[in-house]
Amino acid sequence: QVQLVESGGGLVQAGGSLRLSCTASGRAFSNYAMGWFRQAPGKEREFVAGISWNGGSTYYADSVKGRFTISRDNAKNTVHLQMNSLKPEDTAVYYCAALRSRYQSLDPGAYDYWGQGTQVTVSS
Repeated sequence: QVQLVESGGGLVQAGGSLRLSCTASGRAFSNYAMGWFRQAPGKEREFVAGISWNGGSTYYADSVKGRFTISRDNAKNTVHLQMNSLKPEDTAVYYCAALRSRYQSLDPGAYDYWGQGTQVTVSS
């Protein structure tokens, strides 16, 4: 069993930055690929970024490529999402997810564990 807790969300002006963190409880964090997803009101949950078990592979949605960076620290059981040049369309609840696999997936249905989400609001 893995429990995930996100933090770092908030209100920011367009062009600003936020850093989301996700801390995992339980053992063997390095057995899991990690992903960040987001869901805006009235929309489906969408993939944002993913990272492999050792951080050696990352993947981003086209909408955030070049602005967001995902990273992980297996010694601290944490994964981060650095978000720069934020846009109003980035407004959503952001979720951290764990997949018991070495490599990430773009499909939210593939993930085994989810955090409760953290709200990110970008004002224009």
